[in-house]
Amino acid sequence: MSDSTGSGGRTPRDLVGGAPEAAYAIRFDGREIPAQAGQSIAAALWGAGILAWRTTRDGGSPRGAFCGIGQCYDCLATVNGRPNQRACLVPARPGDTVTTQEGTGRADLAV
Repeated sequence: MSDSTGSGGRTPRDLVGGAPEAAYAIRFDGREIPAQAGQSIAAALWGAGILAWRTTRDGGSPRGAFCGIGQCYDCLATVNGRPNQRACLVPARPGDTVTTQEGTGRADLAV
């Protein structure tokens, strides 16, 4: 039996013979989030239903991924204690700790 895509009901992963590696955990604001090899931090957060991980400097408005290609800086997060990391570009690694970045992410650095 064939479907309208002509793939016989197979997924793209089936067609290329791929298989995901085992999932691992990262932490976001103290919460454990599943991630897979090759995912960016933004993708792992999105997959967990988290849409915002930064607040703006003026007004504290929530921000998350906007462009997804590292051009807009809306997705800045603090990763492993380093502020201003573009979550859409940083690969998720086992044991990463991501925290919501407030404003410029430098309040505790006395800049």
